[in-house]
Order: sequence, then structure tokens, then C-alpha cells
Amino acid sequence: MKIIEAGDYQEMSRLAADYISGKVRSSEKINIGLATGGTPIGTYTKLIEDHQKNQTSYTNASTFNLDEYVGLSGDHPNSYRHYMNEKLFNHLDIKKSNTHIPRGDARDMLQECLDYEKKIAECGGIDLQILGIGSNGHIGFNEPGTSFNSNTHLVRLAPSTREANARYFESLEKVPTKAITMGISTIMKSKEILLLISGERKREAFARLMENEETENFPASILRNHPQVTIVADKAALGNNSWFL
Repeated sequence: MKIIEAGDYQEMSRLAADYISGKVRSSEKINIGLATGGTPIGTYTKLIEDHQKNQTSYTNASTFNLDEYVGLSGDHPNSYRHYMNEKLFNHLDIKKSNTHIPRGDARDMLQECLDYEKKIAECGGIDLQILGIGSNGHIGFNEPGTSFNSNTHLVRLAPSTREANARYFESLEKVPTKAITMGISTIMKSKEILLLISGERKREAFARLMENEETENFPASILRNHPQVTIVADKAALGNNSWFL
């Protein structure tokens, strides 16, 4: 693992965006795995700024999001399709047909999982996967206990994950209880992973990622076995763990 220290959230976002846009500019074709939630918003803002200032083009890019809430259609304001359109896609020259997100309102969710996994493979796999990390070590919506061999699948969200996401909904009761997510095996097949970690509340998760052995009880621990992982973490997340640098 390569660890890059950022002074604060804004610098973390800039460093991550520079890394991503550099990959886009240097690639004839690129498949990018994208994450949602609070951590990558700053990165997406910086990507938009770069596109507007430097005309970085995304016509050669395809994207695959990690997950989507079960029960929400793409036009629901709390869906991850809506999030991605508002936070990124609507502001780039990327073709919407090249942006892929699991359908949370699919009639047959099991088939949707199979189809999404197949679509990733048919496009040649993920070249660069953007990840955040949950306080309990989840990556995507792969909660503790998820098999490292899992492909795209349905998951019941842990109470801690729903509570963390409740700030985006009217109340905790409105947060869906299930999601469809890329599996851990799917994520690990990515050629390269960029992990973003920000804030004091992620400090313990960072420490566990670096110190603990591989265990399905802390899904992110599997990343220690990936051959090309870059972590961009701010000082608040690193805390006293900066000795890892």
C-alpha cells in the first residue's frame, strides 16, 4: 500500500482528483469504479473544476458505481443515481450511457446482480476503483461478515451504516434496509484501488486496516492483499498513526 498524507479534507480531495484526472488523460479508454457518500464529494467537485479549467475529457471513460439502495428508482432524490448525476455526471462530458449504477428498483434483484457483474466483465473490468471505508470496515455496502469471495449481491445494511447515512434522509426510518453492492471479489479484481479516508471518526478504521490481519469481520482488511492500493488520508484520519507513512 502507498499512503499519501493530506493536510485536510480539501487537500485530500484535490490530491485524489489530480490522481483520477491524470489517469483519465493518459488512457485511451478507462473504466472507473465510483463511490458515493460524504467522503468523495470534494473529489468530485475538484474533478468538475479540472474539467472546466483544463478541459479534461471523459468521452473515453465508463463508470461503474459500487452500490445502490434497494427500493429506490434512479430519479429518487436519495438514490445513488441521482447523487452521481448531481455531484458529477451532469457537469462532465461523459456519456450517460457509459455510466453504470445497479438498478435499485429492478423487478428481479438477483438477476440485476448477475447482470451488473456480467456488464463489468464485458467492459474489461475496473481499471481504477475509488473507495471509501466505513467505521466498521465496510467497503461498498459489504458489511462485516461478508465473504471475501462475494460477487455483486444483495445485502442487509448494518444499523451503524444506516445511522451514518440517516443524515441524507428525513429520518432513520426512511433509510432503506437493503442495498445491492459490488462484492468484495468484484472490487479486488480492479487493476488499481484509490482509497479515500477523511476525518477523526475514521481514525480507528484506518488503524485497524493497517494493523489487523485479514478478516471478514473487517472487510477492508482484504485490501492489504491487493497489489496496487493508494490511500489518500488527511491528518484527522491518520492521527497518531502517521508512523505508517
